[in-house]
Amino acid sequence: MIAVLIIAHEPLATALMHCTRHVFKRVPPQLAALDVLPDEDPAALLEGARLLGSRINDGSGLVVLTDLVGATPARIAVQLADPHRVIVFYGVNLPILLKTLTYRSKMPIDELAVKLAGNAPTSLGLYEPEPEPQPDPEPRPEPDPGPEPVLGPKPDPKLDPKRDPKLNPASAPQVGPPTGAGRDPAGSAGGGEAKKS
Repeated sequence: MIAVLIIAHEPLATALMHCTRHVFKRVPPQLAALDVLPDEDPAALLEGARLLGSRINDGSGLVVLTDLVGATPARIAVQLADPHRVIVFYGVNLPILLKTLTYRSKMPIDELAVKLAGNAPTSLGLYEPEPEPQPDPEPRPEPDPGPEPVLGPKPDPKLDPKRDPKLNPASAPQVGPPTGAGRDPAGSAGGGEAKKS
């Protein structure tokens, strides 16, 4: 099975190796980590990296994962590269480490290199949260139409407005004393003249 060696700034290499226990319940076999201390001797680091690689590599190949291009761990890692035997990837993170450990027993090292290179862009991405749902707008109250107008009875078009007392009060008959009321039989108003004494 293909071996995996992590070379990174202290304590990243060891921390990544320990993170694999959350997935595999234990540290997987043929996995090693080399933490690079500040101001450590590069020659001693290279010798230690070669020793670790030879211990875990059973001849199936070795994948070296390092962190920052141009830094000391990466400079050590690239010196281990050997076509078709040792491949080196920079920018190590937990997703790419887990993918390496998952695929390493399923394909030869050259195919594994292509597989990991194709999966590398998915190991880092920008998280875009979903927009929060907006509350429904409150319904606007309908304007108050005011009191309903009081409508009178509709006039009967068959009636003559001039003769209908409801529509024309002047046409209503006058109510008063009967004709001749208040006159005496002699025809004098108010009962006639007063008698002379």
